[in-house]
Amino acid sequence: MATETTTARERLVESAFALFDARGFDDTTVDDIARAAGVGRTTFFRHFGSKEAVIFPEHDDLLARIASRLDAGDAASSDVAVTEAARLVLRYYVGEGERARIRYRLITTVPALRAREIASIRQYQSLFARALTGWRAGDPDAQLRAELLASAIVTAHNHVLRRWLRGESAVPEDDFGHAMTIVLGQAPQPAEETTVVVVRSGSSPEQVAAAVQKALRAR
Repeated sequence: MATETTTARERLVESAFALFDARGFDDTTVDDIARAAGVGRTTFFRHFGSKEAVIFPEHDDLLARIASRLDAGDAASSDVAVTEAARLVLRYYVGEGERARIRYRLITTVPALRAREIASIRQYQSLFARALTGWRAGDPDAQLRAELLASAIVTAHNHVLRRWLRGESAVPEDDFGHAMTIVLGQAPQPAEETTVVVVRSGSSPEQVAAAVQKALRAR
């Protein structure tokens, strides 16, 4: 029975995305989706509370997975925990392939879906902020710092994901790793400058030392 239920849910999602992409969101009804999936209207509402909800079928599961990863972290491993938690979401959407791109096109053109996405982003951000606040016990500015960092993490994730959705990047995982080094202040330090000192052959050690000191002072 569980397998049948899962199959029906997936058919509903596949049918919904295909119809939304072909007809548009507003011109597709719940009855259209149910009919295309070979199920009844009641079955649709058993799985999804609304037509908008079918656009984000795994949202609750993703929230639970993020919360679980963050709960396993602590102050010492906070950078790793938040990076891996955010990467869970990125991998899910990249793994969807064309479905993720259809969703992106719909969100950019349907205000109701855009509003739902914003609400979803706030939920993700809240999870990160809650965990980060807990890891900063004793810091009087813990909540402010946590909310700022949570916002930066979600912004970095969305920036990378949207570049991939628009076809501007073929390596979203690499891009995300780079983005998180910026967010967490771990950007590679520039290589130390190299100073070349030219001295005459036969110069004494004292003359060489003096030339080096002069060159270093000039940097």
